[in-house]
Amino acid sequence: MPKSETFLCAEPEAKPTKETQETSSAQKLLDWLQKWPKPTVYTRDILIYGPYSIRNRKSTADATETLVRHGWLVPNPTNQRNRREWQIVRKPIIHPVLAD
Repeated sequence: MPKSETFLCAEPEAKPTKETQETSSAQKLLDWLQKWPKPTVYTRDILIYGPYSIRNRKSTADATETLVRHGWLVPNPTNQRNRREWQIVRKPIIHPVLAD
């Protein structure tokens, strides 16, 4: 039997594609907020205790804005203009997912 012979009876093995999207920073923050023990969260809390991938001001700001748009965070007024605080909206959902 020649070694160059191939059989095409079966479908070729599928190569892994890059369809497995990395979880967005807002989704990571939402997952983390579900475990946060306090009813409110500050930017400082996210930068110190939050998911490692969003521990910078730009990622934190983008993620919190997304969660505010989707109704998972409600901004609270603060006395200092550079301090941001949000009320966490807790919904009875097992694994919450952000719908784009």
